[in-house]
Amino acid sequence: MELSDVAIKEARARLKRAGGQVLGVERMLSEGRECKDILPQLSAASRAIEQAGLRLLAAGYAWCSEHPGEARANGCSPEELEALFLGVADHGVA
Repeated sequence: MELSDVAIKEARARLKRAGGQVLGVERMLSEGRECKDILPQLSAASRAIEQAGLRLLAAGYAWCSEHPGEARANGCSPEELEALFLGVADHGVA
């Protein structure tokens, strides 16, 4: 399945944001900051990673829907897409 440049750009931006938040959490831990300050940042990083994965999944689904023959030939059957989606829903992204 092919991913559009837009989907890749959006996912990378979210991952970059998550990376910055994780570095911020590490810094807060080393500074001895309180849990109430740290946990919202950790949660935000987790959401950013999840959103990056969901964006890629949505883009892949769109491509496979628009190119069903090519998608199936490349191992992207509706059943495999469903398994990817359910894996994300059951376990989160990453």
